[in-house]
Amino acid sequence: MVKRRPSSSRWLHEHHNDPFVLKARREGYRSRAAYKLLEIADHPLSGAGGRLLKPGMTVVDLGSAPGGWSQVAADLVGDSGRVVAMDVLSMPPLDGVVFIQGDFLGVDGFTNLNEAIQPRKRVDVVLSDMAPNMTGIETVDQTRGELLAETAHEFARQVLGPGGTMVVKLFQGPGFHQTVRRARADFTRVKVIKPLASRDRSAEHYLVGVGFRGLPNMPATASDDGGP
Repeated sequence: MVKRRPSSSRWLHEHHNDPFVLKARREGYRSRAAYKLLEIADHPLSGAGGRLLKPGMTVVDLGSAPGGWSQVAADLVGDSGRVVAMDVLSMPPLDGVVFIQGDFLGVDGFTNLNEAIQPRKRVDVVLSDMAPNMTGIETVDQTRGELLAETAHEFARQVLGPGGTMVVKLFQGPGFHQTVRRARADFTRVKVIKPLASRDRSAEHYLVGVGFRGLPNMPATASDDGGP
């Protein structure tokens, strides 16, 4: 019998007694992470008391498994919206969500996502809750986390329509402030948020960019249906 490490036992105890875990079970969400997105979606950054996610929007959810963020997104965009989710892990089906299992960093990942976005052509919101598989080596984990954030940002630049929104997980590290500066060049309003559902000891934050300025020669319209 494999002896459980003390750190694993502490994590299990904390997890099973976590108020957001218990709340997710009661309310039918697949993970406690749903409450992170619910808080972000209601942030005043959206302006005029609105939400970052609205009916009719097209949303891409990167690093979606087990589906907590996709559940929230599908509920907020409604039947007139569209949610396309991707993860290297499998994810049970969700109503209103098109799921693609694959590696976002791979060539096929971009291709499959772009095909699933069609025919709307432009995306209103890109969500990324992607995190690297932690090695315990701080410099390695930070570098991998920064790569995921940078790649999600670049993907958002390619698919968002003017006025679009990006939410990307960031970890405190050497490239943190550089990533925020890049976002400020692409979005009219940028905020770094640590939701209440993020554990205090976690280094994770979420970079929220609203009002995508668009790339040169980009059409002035966003997706065919809905939009910020």
